[in-house]
Amino acid sequence: MSNSDNGIILVTGATGKQGGSVVRALLQAGRTVRAMTRDTSSAAAQALAAQGVEVVKGDFNDSASLHAAMDGVLGVFSMQMSSQPSDPETEITTGRALLQAASRAGVDTVVHTSVARAGDQKNFVGWDEGRWDPVYWNEKAAVIEMVKAAGFRHWTVLKPSLIMENLLPPMVNYMFPTLGDRGVLESGINADTRLDWIAAKDIGAFAAAAFADPERFHGHEIDLAAECTTLPAIADKISNATGKPVSAVTFSEEDMLKQGYDPRYIESHLWDNVEGYKVDLDAVRKWGLPLTSLDDFIAQNRDKFIIG
Repeated sequence: MSNSDNGIILVTGATGKQGGSVVRALLQAGRTVRAMTRDTSSAAAQALAAQGVEVVKGDFNDSASLHAAMDGVLGVFSMQMSSQPSDPETEITTGRALLQAASRAGVDTVVHTSVARAGDQKNFVGWDEGRWDPVYWNEKAAVIEMVKAAGFRHWTVLKPSLIMENLLPPMVNYMFPTLGDRGVLESGINADTRLDWIAAKDIGAFAAAAFADPERFHGHEIDLAAECTTLPAIADKISNATGKPVSAVTFSEEDMLKQGYDPRYIESHLWDNVEGYKVDLDAVRKWGLPLTSLDDFIAQNRDKFIIG
């Protein structure tokens, strides 16, 4: 069954990387898009409106605004911010509020974005000893379970790995701050650790496809990656595309702590070394959607790289 009529698709997180990519893919497919944002006067919101998106004010903590945003909606792209240690219930609270509003409104299709390996965390090495940011993983898994149990006629969960846009400003300033300073991908990630990557554009394409053909995508949790490679290989790709020298350097946990890196940031690198996203690339390709390679992504964005 096709769901390719022009029913309204409500996109949350529409001013961010993933939500923005979903908006663009839906518009390219000729869909009617409504974006929910807390600040309709922001430059990002105004840019969406200029593209023909209906921008509405909404807040996960305001049930009346959620109800209004759902009026006449056929499908919802669900995205929540990850919880922080200081507020460990954020993702569950906001996810529940959105899904309940969608259910009350009779929404047909929900496409939720999470992260690869969410739901598999109990199998992580060292999980029982409290490693690997239990709040992050448990919250992600809990919202997925809420999506599955909510009773929507159609649901799909997208589970991206590392997003290629994280190699560009502003996110690279957190992920690899020494790229802009010294042309170095400095991390605790081992030189032989292979990382899974997906472009935001491809996440948008999968979401648009799930809204276009909800029967095909219904009930699937889809890990997303287009390529799996090491940081030294990525450094070479960036260097080749920009003509500037880029290298990858691995530091020990102790050395990174001495340099003042956030312990949670360091732990994420250790997780990459020990666990990683482990996306089955063949399974992703079987969906038949075009995927962006790292070479193509870096070449398309070569002018956006800031390299010290």
